Amino acid sequence: MRGVLLAGGTAQRLRPLTKVTNKHLLPVYKKPMIYYPLETLIKAGIKDILIVTGGEFVGDFFRLLGSGKEWGARFSYEIQEGNTGTGAALLLAENFVQDEEFMVILGDNVVSEDVGKFVKEFRKEKNLFKAKILVAKVKDPQNYGVVKFKDKKIINIVEKPKNPSSHYVNTGLWMFLPEVFAFLRKLKKSPRGEYEVTDILAHYVKLQQLSYSMLKSHWTDAGSFESLYNATVLIKKMEDKQKKKT
Repeated sequence: MRGVLLAGGTAQRLRPLTKVTNKHLLPVYKKPMIYYPLETLIKAGIKDILIVTGGEFVGDFFRLLGSGKEWGARFSYEIQEGNTGTGAALLLAENFVQDEEFMVILGDNVVSEDVGKFVKEFRKEKNLFKAKILVAKVKDPQNYGVVKFKDKKIINIVEKPKNPSSHYVNTGLWMFLPEVFAFLRKLKKSPRGEYEVTDILAHYVKLQQLSYSMLKSHWTDAGSFESLYNATVLIKKMEDKQKKKT
């Protein structure tokens, strides 16, 4: 399985911190933010990783991460022109993915558990399901893509609703078969003026081809001042807990 890390966007919610840099290069405790999703992919056994970011910052990412050799991995880079959304960013991975299934992770994701078990699940179920998402329970679902269930099946995903139907959200950890690119090419812009992966997930929901697994440990994004702070606190707690064990 290959990995795709989406690290573009303008991060308006984090201004002025992101006025002169990409948000995924901001610190979360002792490391740049992008280290955490990279570690999540590599821990899951995914070593061939594409990083998609804006052209003005690709040099910064390469200076920080290089070819991936120091990580025991291989990194590739792709430039996303403009702020056209996650769907447009994902479409840039088509040549990289080729005919393999792949995992996508948003660059501001901080996950404390090993997601390798979910990769194995997807490989076993891919004859029935064409995509898989990881779901987490949060206190502020209105800030995320909210997942609605019925009889343990996903029946709807709504992006940032004013009145959420549940506290379970789409974390930005997705797995796809390569046929997803055919759907991505047909995407239309959302009311926000972007091509949204959420619309692809909704398409798979209608076809009953979207599975999910629930994250049991801590998860947060780091896309706002509050969540950036929460991510830092989470990582420090994890590190302190690890020190006590040793």
